[in-house]
Amino acid sequence: MNFAVMQPYLFPYLGYYQLVDAVDTFVFYDDVTFIKGGYINRNNILSNGNAQRFTIPVPGMSSNTLINELKFDSNVKKVLKTIEQSYKKAPYFKFIYPMIESVLTSADRSVDHICAKSIIDVFNYLDIPKKFILSSELGYDRQLAAADKLITMSQLLNSPSYINSLGGKSLYDKRYFSSKGVDLSFLEMQEYNYLQSSDEFVPHLSMIDVLMFNSKPQIATLLNNYKLV
Repeated sequence: MNFAVMQPYLFPYLGYYQLVDAVDTFVFYDDVTFIKGGYINRNNILSNGNAQRFTIPVPGMSSNTLINELKFDSNVKKVLKTIEQSYKKAPYFKFIYPMIESVLTSADRSVDHICAKSIIDVFNYLDIPKKFILSSELGYDRQLAAADKLITMSQLLNSPSYINSLGGKSLYDKRYFSSKGVDLSFLEMQEYNYLQSSDEFVPHLSMIDVLMFNSKPQIATLLNNYKLV
């Protein structure tokens, strides 16, 4: 059994979904502070051949406030219109746009709920069963150091294998985790591309772009295009 932990992001990039796909249990880190200027409430889509930023406002957002204490603004008409105009000719638009609309207009405006829904609904669409948990539901000591929090989660989940995104290599020591009985590995994305509406492939966009231009089998192949190091 293995697991991963990440802050809930809004329709993040492919690598986030690869991390979810790589584990049995995925924990949304919802009881940590909101990251201003990060990708919790924004990302990029393809518009007229270029990356274009979309953002859902979070009133009162602060780096001193927990993610699960914040709510998204309810006005998402402009963002939905931008997505619709950008992808209305994409091959899988009629399947994907209603899902995006359902996520962004959710009655529960909690940031953690909507961001988690943007992950969970994609795996439901792909018919890939996953176990999802909120970190706020786990009884771990919030005062511990970052690594020790993850090690405690491993024990609570009975999952001796923890997978982190590649960026965590500078934060976490495999030897320390091993000394605590946890096997730590890092997910490294491999280069990828697929047919878009632009002449040149534009990488590192929101998963929205992947969904709009790829079939379920193609997406499954992209999800597996990584290695653990």
